[in-house]
Amino acid sequence: MQVGEFSREVLQFLAESLVPLAVLVFGLIVGFLVGRFARRLMVAIGLRRAVEGTTFERSAQRLGTSTVGLIATLVTLFIYLAAIAGALELAGVFETRLSLVGFTDFLPQVFVAVFVVIVGLVVGDKAEVATRERLRSVRLTDVNLLPLLVKYSVYYVAALIALAELGLSIGALLVLLGGYLFAVVVLGGLALRDVLAAVSAGIYLLLTQPYGIGDEIEIDGKRGIVQEVDVFVTRFESDDEEFIVPNHLVFRGGVVRYR
Repeated sequence: MQVGEFSREVLQFLAESLVPLAVLVFGLIVGFLVGRFARRLMVAIGLRRAVEGTTFERSAQRLGTSTVGLIATLVTLFIYLAAIAGALELAGVFETRLSLVGFTDFLPQVFVAVFVVIVGLVVGDKAEVATRERLRSVRLTDVNLLPLLVKYSVYYVAALIALAELGLSIGALLVLLGGYLFAVVVLGGLALRDVLAAVSAGIYLLLTQPYGIGDEIEIDGKRGIVQEVDVFVTRFESDDEEFIVPNHLVFRGGVVRYR
């Protein structure tokens, strides 16, 4: 009788242990396969080429991985953690289902938040490079602040989205966003006052056209033939020199046009 009762207890223990173990093994296998599929999919759609050369990609490479590898690892870890949580629940490690429900509800939010941060870092780097390419021809020192402003703005928006995924209240997010926009407007206006002045002057020059390409002009004692007038600067050259003058300096010092 005792032997039979012992056998039933052993069988019951095995039955209760096999289900959590099967869930755990199945989850680990699925996580591994999905991680490999995610890696191949990101390579196929060109994500590896898209992030090549960005600051985040270089940082990831210094850690012995890559952006693609990091995202694939996060996908795999997400499935692994979900499988472990499910196995522990079935094994009775958690006292109630509430802990598992809370864990499985919060885990996707953490994954999405981390993913948003990674995407924000990559997009911010790309936006900075694109902005610098657009402004490469502008010879104003303050313009170098614009790419940084664009990059950190993308970072900030990504951080706000990540915090929203983690449950930060909308009111707090709006306060943070409003504070950032105020700082950008005030500090950016102070730091980029020469750029803003040059843009305003450039728009006026383009609309009124007091001089154009091919005209001979003199600005601040420099004389030459106008080659280009854009929103930021006026380019003109003499026989052996090229002058690039910010448009707001044209307004300050005036311009002489020779007929």
